[in-house]
Amino acid sequence: MRARPLGVLVTAGAISLAGMAVAGCSGGSDALTGSTAPRGTFATKQPPKPAGVLPSPISKQICSRDAQTEMTSALGEEAQVSTPTWVDHLYSCTYDYATSTPAGSFAVSVKELSSTAETSAYFEGLATTMGRSRDLNALGEGAFQTTSGSVVVRKGWKVLLVNNAGLPAQFGVPPTSSGSVAVTVADVILGCWAGD
Repeated sequence: MRARPLGVLVTAGAISLAGMAVAGCSGGSDALTGSTAPRGTFATKQPPKPAGVLPSPISKQICSRDAQTEMTSALGEEAQVSTPTWVDHLYSCTYDYATSTPAGSFAVSVKELSSTAETSAYFEGLATTMGRSRDLNALGEGAFQTTSGSVVVRKGWKVLLVNNAGLPAQFGVPPTSSGSVAVTVADVILGCWAGD
């Protein structure tokens, strides 16, 4: 298992969960390039694509069967995933763990934008409205954890939000803090993201 820095020390359970996530879609390196760059970055960069009428394939990946399978493996719990929505260039779904003990849920979304300036403004806007407790140096092209433990990551002209508001204080197998679960979820998603 390859250790990945998350910016601060985390519990042994969170390290275990993150290690499982790393073993997921990309096997610990970028599946497209073999790079060991931070999750969600690629050695061969193509210009980002602006937001379109329909969600991009990369946005759809957050709620896909592959992501659901990886999430089950990383968290040790199986979710019912809501039908994704696409409103105002925001693609989102909820992973609901109603049958778990304790029960809980988290929402994942990707906001598609059309320029670096728009992306930066949206990313920093979330930092202002949700609070920024710490930077996460090993995710995407910039990431932070909010004061409530949710995770925000930018990649190209897209911003991923893992909102952990519906999770109990401890969740998963083994039980891990909701903030560490959000980091693991973001890591799993970025391991599955391919393309722009």
